Amino acid sequence: MALPCVCLAGPTASGKTACALAAVQALSGTRPVEIISVDSALVYQGMDIGTAKPSLAERALITHHLIDIIDPSQAYSAARFVQDATRLIGEIRRRGHWPLLVGGTMLYFKALFDGLDDMPAANPAVRAALAEQLQTQGLPAMHQALQRIDPVTAQRLAPADTQRILRALEVFQISGRPLSSLQQRTKNAVHPALISLEPQDRAWLHQRIAQRFEQMLSAGFLDEVRSLRARGDLSPDMPSMRCVGYRQLWQAMDSAETLNITSLTEQGIAATRQLAKRQLTWLRSMPTRQVVACDGPNVITQTLALIQQAFLALDAAG
Repeated sequence: MALPCVCLAGPTASGKTACALAAVQALSGTRPVEIISVDSALVYQGMDIGTAKPSLAERALITHHLIDIIDPSQAYSAARFVQDATRLIGEIRRRGHWPLLVGGTMLYFKALFDGLDDMPAANPAVRAALAEQLQTQGLPAMHQALQRIDPVTAQRLAPADTQRILRALEVFQISGRPLSSLQQRTKNAVHPALISLEPQDRAWLHQRIAQRFEQMLSAGFLDEVRSLRARGDLSPDMPSMRCVGYRQLWQAMDSAETLNITSLTEQGIAATRQLAKRQLTWLRSMPTRQVVACDGPNVITQTLALIQQAFLALDAAG
């Protein structure tokens, strides 16, 4: 079984938005295409510059879904994404349109393709106890505790990934089972056509990342984060403020009255490169994907051809 949609994925700054918009416009004479965003940062209202959000003009020209749907004080999960995306795919198909899923949040793609694990719900009391333990013992000690009870998950997570380390510890305390064992209990896989934009030369992507981060700063990214901080109801521990770029700017504003723009730019670029590396690692674990070299010639033409071919195959399959 395959989901009746086409997916366009790729690391940050690989050109997904440009390719998707060009493809949708080219296909409009055949059938309207609606874009479903697969991006955990684009869901947040008021976070426009640092997320490289499609412009209002682009969204007026082409229908986008799952952008600006919640306030930054709220949380959005992979489970909710699967629910929303599945509903939207059905609605778009019933309108006689084609659904194109575009983004780089690989956890969302994985949840949609492979199903959700039977994870225990969050427990406020356990979370509060773990948060207190984090304050008294520090994150390295928490990571070491995870290594003892769940070495598979501890190996997979970065030692500085506070959110996921605490969640893994929480799952063990609630269920008595390692997170890694629960994650093996996936539902039947449902893989739609997946087109992946990947660079042949990693240096090309690194240059794009640096240019885009510098452009964000020039466009007012610092003021955007200052405005979010000034609200008074957000904190650096919230999922919205842990987004790459926002986290680095928030931390810099916490630690210094006068910002060192050069250092801040280097930190933001380095964090974005690490994100891209993780995204590429996930993509390369998907053998059924169709790869387009995003740093090669005619990338938009190649991507359009694959998207059109995949949509026509969907129609032929009924």
